[in-house]
Amino acid sequence: MLPTLRSLIGFWLIVACQTVNANTCPDWPPIRVQTEIAALQQQIDHWDDSYHRQGRSLVSDELYDQSRARLASWQACFDLTTTPEHPLRTARGTVAHPIPHTGLEKLTDSHAVETWLKSRSEVWAQPKVDGVAVTLIYREGQLQQAISRGDGLYGQDWTTSVRKVAAIPQQLPQPLDLLLQGELYWRLPDHVQAKRGSLNARSTVAGLMARKELSPEDANGIGLFVWDWPQGPASLPARLAFLKASGFPDSEPYSQPISAFADAERWRDHWYRTPLPFASDGIVLRQSQRPAAERWQAKTPSWSMAWKYPFAQALAEVRKVNFKIGRTGRITPVLELAPVMLDDRQIKRVSVSSLQRWQTLDIRPGDQVAISLAGLTIPRLDSVVLRSAQRPDITAPRAEDFHHLSCWQPTPGCESQFLARLTWLSGKQGLALQHIGPGTWEKLISAGRLKGLLDWLTLDAQELANIDGFGERSSGRLLNSLQSARQQPFSRWLKALGLPPTGEARLADSWQLLAQRDTEQWQTEAGIGPGRAAQLSAFFRDPQVLALSEQLRAAGIDGF
Repeated sequence: MLPTLRSLIGFWLIVACQTVNANTCPDWPPIRVQTEIAALQQQIDHWDDSYHRQGRSLVSDELYDQSRARLASWQACFDLTTTPEHPLRTARGTVAHPIPHTGLEKLTDSHAVETWLKSRSEVWAQPKVDGVAVTLIYREGQLQQAISRGDGLYGQDWTTSVRKVAAIPQQLPQPLDLLLQGELYWRLPDHVQAKRGSLNARSTVAGLMARKELSPEDANGIGLFVWDWPQGPASLPARLAFLKASGFPDSEPYSQPISAFADAERWRDHWYRTPLPFASDGIVLRQSQRPAAERWQAKTPSWSMAWKYPFAQALAEVRKVNFKIGRTGRITPVLELAPVMLDDRQIKRVSVSSLQRWQTLDIRPGDQVAISLAGLTIPRLDSVVLRSAQRPDITAPRAEDFHHLSCWQPTPGCESQFLARLTWLSGKQGLALQHIGPGTWEKLISAGRLKGLLDWLTLDAQELANIDGFGERSSGRLLNSLQSARQQPFSRWLKALGLPPTGEARLADSWQLLAQRDTEQWQTEAGIGPGRAAQLSAFFRDPQVLALSEQLRAAGIDGF
């Protein structure tokens, strides 16, 4: 259920003010200010029209809300704040609602929710079902009409389609006149919101209801959650009991009394992580009693509000595009982001996965991207939400310049892969050197002490004493760890140098014997195909690798 104009204005301005206070406003010249704001406004208008007029949701609710907030933030930054366009303006239908749909105000954090609760009594919590709003009108117990939400005052006639939905009684047990407001939702048995998100459930229902014909199969997939009986009894428990007896059973088991903020917090977390028969994007807190229905207006009421779940997706601004080159030459673009929060974690960067994907998405600084958490822990790039009007040039590394035999020295352009080689060498898959990681190697490289992969073999205490960042204790620990490398077996040294995987191949304990094998001989080993055989042969014949083997031989390392 989308918020009404009043709630949107309040929500956007609150978030906009927080954003302006928390972040530096964009450093844009006047002409770019107009261009960027116009582009974002145009995108939001397109989303509004597609959803309300065509029944197609092109963006998730939370990305939509964040984009609205971003627009308000930019307008506040440059003193251009205006009354937002009504998002429901293209949804207005031709059928009047006898009683307006009021919408919901979305409170932004737990403090706001706690403040709201302090001044209210007899509050109940319900899941905020992620569907599309509808008015149902019964005359003498017979379903007479169904009206879409529209703009809250006028909607579309959905009667023909709603008559096919088995979850909606066509006749009540008693011949009563009745008007109900509720949510049509897509059935998702045992759906856990925290794990699966909304799965485009709302968009699915919106699309089906926008069709001229609703098939029996699709109609059976639609459920109904009645969230209000405007002209019903004064207390919510009485309304719930009547609804259950009249064929509307979904509301009663998902309505819980709230006596304190801790109760609201507990039910929000419970419904977020517990199987439900529908998608939900938060909870609704509503007072049991509310004003007479004749006083309702198409704006947010004072007697109910929404507390959304944590963002599953966050809108983030790209500040910089970096290119990380791994040990084998794989290029991974990494986006530096304006910090955003996801599930209580601050996210500052996200991988684009591959150079090809970055080229396809063409992400530049200033773009707005959607990110989520894969497995609830790892930041993941989902999509580009809005492209910046200004497209700065980016010089990306060429894929053909980097491979498993490139960058054995920290020459210009090779810094990233060289550091990755050192990190692999000291890591658990290599020599397993304690207390040595990327930070240690970066200090040594910056000090000019590492011109090649094995230059650390000759480091001594006097050299370390002249390098910033190494005290007496840390220097001693580092030297002990580096010295331990000399006792590592030949097989570990091969892996540390970056020997391609050898599968089940039998490896000699001598560099000279291994280096004598040609491609055909490698291919006779178990688990080694033509491609891997060629890699192994090339490794033992590469001039840089041969030079490293000579260094190790001179240092007295076993096997060399």
